Amino acid sequence: MSDVMRMAKTVVLVLAGLALALPARSQNADTVFLNGKILTVDNQFSTREALAVRDGRIVALGSSAEMKKLAGAKSRVIALQGRTVIPGLIDNHMHAIRAAQTFSTEVNWIGAASLTEALARIHDAAQKMKPGAWLIVVTPPATIDTFKERRRPTQAELTAAAPNNPVYVQLGYGWAMMTPRAFEALKITSDADLPRGAKLEKDAGGNPTGVVTGNMVDLFDRLPKPTFDEQVEGTKEFFRELNRLGLTGMVDPGGNNVRPESYQALFKIWHDGQLTLRVVYSLCGMTPAHEFEEYKNYLAMMPMGFGDEMLRFNGIGERITWAMNGITGQAPEADIAKYYEIVRWAAEHNLALTMHWDSDKNVDQLLTVFERVNKEFSIANLRWTIAHLNDGSAATFQRMKALGVGWTMQDAMYNDGDQVVAKEGAEAARRMPPVMTAKKTGIVVSAGTDAHRVSTYNPFTVLQWLADGKTASGHALRGPEEAPSRADALRFYTMGSAWMAHDEARRGSLEIGKFADLAVLSQDYMTEPVEDIGKNSSVLTMLGGKIVYAAGPYAQLERKPSAGKAVISER
Repeated sequence: MSDVMRMAKTVVLVLAGLALALPARSQNADTVFLNGKILTVDNQFSTREALAVRDGRIVALGSSAEMKKLAGAKSRVIALQGRTVIPGLIDNHMHAIRAAQTFSTEVNWIGAASLTEALARIHDAAQKMKPGAWLIVVTPPATIDTFKERRRPTQAELTAAAPNNPVYVQLGYGWAMMTPRAFEALKITSDADLPRGAKLEKDAGGNPTGVVTGNMVDLFDRLPKPTFDEQVEGTKEFFRELNRLGLTGMVDPGGNNVRPESYQALFKIWHDGQLTLRVVYSLCGMTPAHEFEEYKNYLAMMPMGFGDEMLRFNGIGERITWAMNGITGQAPEADIAKYYEIVRWAAEHNLALTMHWDSDKNVDQLLTVFERVNKEFSIANLRWTIAHLNDGSAATFQRMKALGVGWTMQDAMYNDGDQVVAKEGAEAARRMPPVMTAKKTGIVVSAGTDAHRVSTYNPFTVLQWLADGKTASGHALRGPEEAPSRADALRFYTMGSAWMAHDEARRGSLEIGKFADLAVLSQDYMTEPVEDIGKNSSVLTMLGGKIVYAAGPYAQLERKPSAGKAVISER
């Protein structure tokens, strides 16, 4: 963005803020927060004591004495008692639409401190469900690294936890364990009964261990699917769980296992006005070799930005074509030609684009296509982004900067850092991901998780990892030269992701005129010990001036959606 454009945008924002702020003296606020530590995460990253909200937006910030003047008889007044307030967090890359579909029918292991606790969750679920009902766990492999036992369950342990139910536990995309009842229900007795690419693990005596390795995507698809009503309930429950962790927005990048019908539960909740999270989503190529026809058909009546402030179409990705998805070497010219045809069409139609890419070793192929397209249709203002790219070089970031391409960074090294060290060495891992190199280059850096099958969805786990560089198993890898400050990390998770969603003028910081999307934290993010950052959560999450999650001293506020008479929440 040029200096002139940046200045013009600032002027517009200031004028909008003034327009909202001037009437504030004559109109009461709907909600006033007092006596807190409000991190604005604006350009100055300033701290304020109090904040006022009206009609879903921030109308004033300042001292508690100043904000009290904006409270009337019907205003809701919330005493923060020194608590930290941050802008609502925005995950830049979460497969939340897919995860939400099954959230109410699966057993969640994320956040469990031990294998004993994880097995207890299966046992508890079995007590609440009918005998014979499936108990399904799909969790990142790094979940096991966080268990104090540091090991996976045995088949006998799963059977003991739920003897009357088929149990299925999947780690990532390459490993699953099932109980005998599950094998029986799926009629699997040998490798011949498994999807192509999967096989049964056997012990030294040739006996099956209950483990299946290989292609888990097709195996998972054989499991019972939640009903539409269960998908709706799962979406509500999952979004509330994200609200509990201070999230008010996420960007869903499309990806595997997403079909048109997968969006229907989300659309219903949006239509019913019940979304508690701002969702922007991409659409990916669904059928190998037919991606271009699908894009042209599906998107003929869905222009970029279609939707509203709660749900909005955000372009194509992260799998543009199957052939170019996750390649580790040099793609054939025929595949590049098909890819170029699609992204050129995307640029011509002003579509944003996000692309899954793993390695700097072959990213030249991708950037060469982008540069070729840019000569025909400028992509500078389209918010194209590259996802992952944990080993991006300074030269790569310079090319991205010249194109206006952003970087969506996630916590892959938290999950997989130990394997990277084993494969590439500790020295290579010291600069992964090179967030400070990217920031100094001037490209927009955003933060997220890539949840929920390969990573936790907890943003505070990611914020702690950004601070300490430790893997899930506790090994410190990142060197200080690529360690962001806490302020930088928070900015990646707010303003960085808001930019990716074309929304930085409306959210991502706590400024006059922006949406009142915020989280009141259980701990002080800026000063708490680094090892405690991952234990943080929200005790009150607000979305557009509406409280969508509240706990502890604020629990009663969620049950009182209207302002009514003033409510002072004390510790």
